[in-house]
Amino acid sequence: MRKRGQVWVETVIYTLIALALIGLILTFVKPKISELQDKVIIQQSISMLNDINNVVLSLAESGPGNKRKVDLNLKSGSLTIDGAHNKIVFSMDSNYQFSEPGRDVNYGDLIIRTETFNDISLVNATLNYSSYNITYKESETPKTITKSSTPYSLFITNKGGSSPNMDFSVG
Repeated sequence: MRKRGQVWVETVIYTLIALALIGLILTFVKPKISELQDKVIIQQSISMLNDINNVVLSLAESGPGNKRKVDLNLKSGSLTIDGAHNKIVFSMDSNYQFSEPGRDVNYGDLIIRTETFNDISLVNATLNYSSYNITYKESETPKTITKSSTPYSLFITNKGGSSPNMDFSVG
């Protein structure tokens, strides 16, 4: 009778030790997994911004009246089309520091800035279009596109003008 009770006590103790070890391992691994996921999302977003930039440059060469579509797949963060300042900004709260905090980093035509607050980093990737007039549905009002599980269709139209007017709309 005593042996049976001892076996059950040992089984419970070993199970508790195993669960404690699994919990300890997850405590260290989960932040790294989250950091790697954020790194991938930032890299995909930079690629998306480069696609937008290539379309804008292509439309500028093609002349007024041309329209192109870009598929936006925002898994996290937001994309702001700021017509008042003629720029497009991707922003994301992240567990990953893409660059040195507080400094602008040129990444092709992009300017990337990371700000750190406690354990969270705010990553901003900006496309400046000083030689173009950027609008959203022919308005200078900023438009923010937030994360979505389904891709957005972003349409970019060259409306012409002395400094080409690139008009954006989401369909």
